Parts: sequence; structure tokens; C-alpha cells
Amino acid sequence: MEYSGGKIPCGVFFLMRVFLSAGEPSGDHHAALLMRAMKQRQPDVECVGLGGPCMAAQGCPLLADLTQLAVMWFVRVVLNIHRFVELVRRAERSFLDNKPDVCVLVDFPGFHWWLAWRAKRHGIPVVFYCPPQIWAWASWRIGKLQRLVDHVLSALPFEHDWFVSRGVSSTLVGHPFFDELHAYRQGQAPTLEPLVLLLPGSRSQEIEANLASMLQSVAEVHAHVPQARFIVAALHERHAIAARAKIHSAAGVLGSASVQVAVGRTRSLIGEACCAIAVSGSVSLELLAARVPAVIIYRISRWGFIVQSWFRHARFITLVNLLAICDPIGPVRGVWRAPRHVVPADPAAIYPEYLSVQDPAAAVAEHVIQWLQQPAQRHRVVARLEAVAAAVAQGGSANRAAEAVLKIAAGAEARQYHQHKELLVRATNAA
Repeated sequence: MEYSGGKIPCGVFFLMRVFLSAGEPSGDHHAALLMRAMKQRQPDVECVGLGGPCMAAQGCPLLADLTQLAVMWFVRVVLNIHRFVELVRRAERSFLDNKPDVCVLVDFPGFHWWLAWRAKRHGIPVVFYCPPQIWAWASWRIGKLQRLVDHVLSALPFEHDWFVSRGVSSTLVGHPFFDELHAYRQGQAPTLEPLVLLLPGSRSQEIEANLASMLQSVAEVHAHVPQARFIVAALHERHAIAARAKIHSAAGVLGSASVQVAVGRTRSLIGEACCAIAVSGSVSLELLAARVPAVIIYRISRWGFIVQSWFRHARFITLVNLLAICDPIGPVRGVWRAPRHVVPADPAAIYPEYLSVQDPAAAVAEHVIQWLQQPAQRHRVVARLEAVAAAVAQGGSANRAAEAVLKIAAGAEARQYHQHKELLVRATNAA
């Protein structure tokens, strides 16, 4: 069998080991699909790592459930830093006890920079699947990626081009969200009781920051379209409890509007939805897959708004909007003062988006009301989504990623054999 590092003679067996790490619930899902694709190609490949329930369901022995620590922003990371340090130590112990042929990191860059450094220190090739979006903000991190990562599995066409232009080894595999396009039903046109789906994010702090604004929008929409239904899609019961508490607190605002909470049904609810209000994140790709019009919001502090403006290169904060334009990456446009009002959505965006210090509830509701009351307006959005999906929503990401990872692992396996052979020769000569 040929490998990039040479030949391993017949009869010599080295077990191929892959270390996988995913910190976000979405990354856990992507890593599980990658595991399945690798095992289809090489059934005896051994996987171990850090992840969540999806990886565990695929038979991956987990050192810990990393998805329980999916946090954002500096202060929250600092408060949990002792946990991250302990997980890095466990991973490094695993590297020493059973050295993997490759270390595959999925998203979650803050923690994964540490893990990549440990892997490189022990001579383990590092692959980043769904790499950090350094093309979008803080692009100075490209130096860190060049030092710590051997190969990138790019999810987006412009992302691949950006990495290659900076000397990073990259393979365009496509976004893993599109691997299960067949599982997405098309969103529903307005009916007698249209569903407006609320997607407040996969992190507790996102729910805390954004759901109140969403509920204010619900009240506005209900006043104009009283027959509309509203459901909050919660990732798990912990988030559902937080959502119900927010709904209870907003009872005075909601008035007669009823808001339900559903746990673990995001995909099916997207297929039932007429439109959605969502927190910025990869869920926008799921909405694209089902052709569901959506408004994107992300509440942020004044200080946070100023800081991000000096680091962000991406024109939009929503992946779907970036995929829809020819110039998604541009110069930083830093500001010294946050806007004192809600800035109108960029008309070039398919999904109107509001990265906002002030409450954008009224502006958000206006879009939703328009889609519910004017089918032609909703159809225009759906037509634009169709065009973007035709260009980029292609399945097969996990299969292409699996081929690349196994090839890299095979090269490491061959090098391991030749190093072992050289040691044996030296020992024989010494004897």
C-alpha cells in the first residue's frame, strides 16, 4: 500500500489512530459525520478525543464532554480556564500513551490553539476542519495558524482562496451542514397559522442576551398577524428552562401572544417554519438549506461593538450573507463610538442582520410582518436563497474531509514505520 511517506511492507501492521476534538454542539455533529465517513473507508481506524454526545454515539471514546464548556467572550473563558487547562493535560496524556497519527480539530479555536500546540510539540500532524474564521476578524492570527496547523479543511470557497493566498495548505471540502440536505424540508409559505421560529443560539449567554429582544419582536408581530404561531427551538432542556424563564418574565410584553418551547426539534421545526428570527451563527446555513427567510440579530455591548469593529474584516456577520456577495472580505472599519440607534440592515444582505447595541426588536418585527403579509416579498428572499444554495449547498463535505484526513494519517503512519525500522537497524548494528 502506497503512502506519501513511503511503503509499509505487507504483514507489518500499524493501527491508525485519529484524535478528534470538537467543542461546540455543531462541531460535535460535524466530527461524528467525519468519523462515520472515515470508518466507511477504513473500518479499523481508531478514533478517540474530546467531544459530545454525537461523537460518543458514533463509538468514539471521549476523554471528556467538551461541548459542556462551549463559552464565548474573554471573561467567561477566564472563569473556566482551570477546566480547559485540565482538558489539555488529559489530551496530552493521551498523546503520550497512544500517539495518534493525526489530530483533527473542529471549530472552537480558543481552546484548540492550545491543543494544536501540544500536538505539534509531540510531532503529531494537526488538521483543522471548519477552521477559525480569521479571514473575518483578527486576521493577524494567520501567523499562529501557519505555525500550529499543517492542513486546513476549508468549508467555504472564499475561505479556501484566502488561506491558499497566504501559503496555508488547504483543501476545499465544503460545509458539513450541507451533508444532510436531504434531511431538510422546505420552509412553508404563509398559511392560516404561519410558524415564526425563534432560534436564540446554542450558548446560554446568547439566549440571555438575545431572547428578550426576540420576544419583543413577537409582541409586535402578534399585534399585526394574530394568527401567527411562535416556537423557541432549544438545543437541550437546560436551554429550554432558560427560555421558559425569559418568556415568563416577558409576560407583560407578550400580552396575548403565546410562545412555546420545543427541545431537540430544530431541524424539523425549520422545515415547518414560514420565517425565523435567529441569532447569528451556523444555523443560518440550516435555514438556507430549507430556504427559510430569516432576520439575524446579535445584541452586543457598546464596548464589544467598538472592539469588534477594529478586528472585523467580514462585511456581514452571517455566513449566508457572505456567500451571496462577491466581496465578502474587506478592510477593517473601526469606530470609536457605538451607534446610538439601530442601524438599518444592509439591502445587499439576503438575511437582514442587526449587530446592535440597542434593541432591534421593532426593525426585526417589520421584516417578519412583511414576509407574513406580503407573499411576494417572501418569495423574493426565497429566490435569492435558491440561487446561493445552487452555488454552494453541495453535500459530501465529510467524505472529502475523511479522504484528506486518512491520507495525512497514512503518511504519519508510514513515517512511524520507517522511524521504527531505523531504530531496529541501529539496535542490531550496536549489538
